[in-house]
Amino acid sequence: MIWRGDDRGSVVAEFAVALPAVVLVLVLGVGALSSSAQHVRLQDAVADAARLAARGEPVERVHAVVADAVAGASSSIEARGDLVCVIGSAPSSGLPLTLTASSCALAGGL
Repeated sequence: MIWRGDDRGSVVAEFAVALPAVVLVLVLGVGALSSSAQHVRLQDAVADAARLAARGEPVERVHAVVADAVAGASSSIEARGDLVCVIGSAPSSGLPLTLTASSCALAGGL
């Protein structure tokens, strides 16, 4: 006669072990999506800001475009030959990262 152990409760134990892993994967996935969306907003904002800076708009307005688009964002303006570049950075809302984006426009452009 072969003795078989009681399997009652094994499903609950396996679920208790697997649940934290599933939750971690879901949290990281949502954080990555949130950070990606925020990075797209930051990239769009620095592109708009670079065009404004290239047209000669006030520096305060250029920085305000980036700051208004992404919470906590900061920006800097650089001249690179005939180009005016804006570099923006912001802390990620979904993951512990700093997002950075840059864009350039031809100085004096329309």
